[in-house]
Amino acid sequence: ELDLEPGQAELREAAVLVVDLRGFTPLSARLSPPQVMALLADYQGRMVAAIRRHGGSVDKFLGDGILASFGAVRASATFAADAARAVEAVVEEAAAWAEARRADGEEPLAVGVALASGRVMFGCVGDHDRLEYTVIGEAVNLAAKLEKHGKAEAAAALLPAGALALAEAQGFRPSLSWQRRVERMVAGVPEPVDLAVLPRGEG
Repeated sequence: ELDLEPGQAELREAAVLVVDLRGFTPLSARLSPPQVMALLADYQGRMVAAIRRHGGSVDKFLGDGILASFGAVRASATFAADAARAVEAVVEEAAAWAEARRADGEEPLAVGVALASGRVMFGCVGDHDRLEYTVIGEAVNLAAKLEKHGKAEAAAALLPAGALALAEAQGFRPSLSWQRRVERMVAGVPEPVDLAVLPRGEG
């Protein structure tokens, strides 16, 4: 790990996970501020626990979005496998959360998950009054674009087929039913991408 010093950075092979809460904006407009914060705390607590259980580090919360990384804070030989296990854990936890909300008479909310892997720059940004670790690189950008694309695929989760192959090479054995979807055009990505997709309803 790095000491907290602004301007320090290292290149690492890592996986980047993006989680987003679907339907949060319209729902939050109908709730009181304490209800909104309670909802976010419940969602974040559940998703972060699933991520950390598989060795992920949460880099930041962006409203109802969560950015996490595997292999960036600490170099890892199984970063892709750990991240893929975390994706399945998040999908299963999101399904359980939706059921719990339904049982309580509350509106169930869906969660979208995307993963990308590759070389990232891991370092410290800010000044001495406010410092935070961050990950920068194409994998971060691709994960964010894939998360948005997940709506078009009706996906609970998705990742590039190559990232899934890397995870399997590192020991990941899928427990959910992934589908391969070839040559998908993703907004902001110039070339078609072969995807591994968990359709909504899995978990």
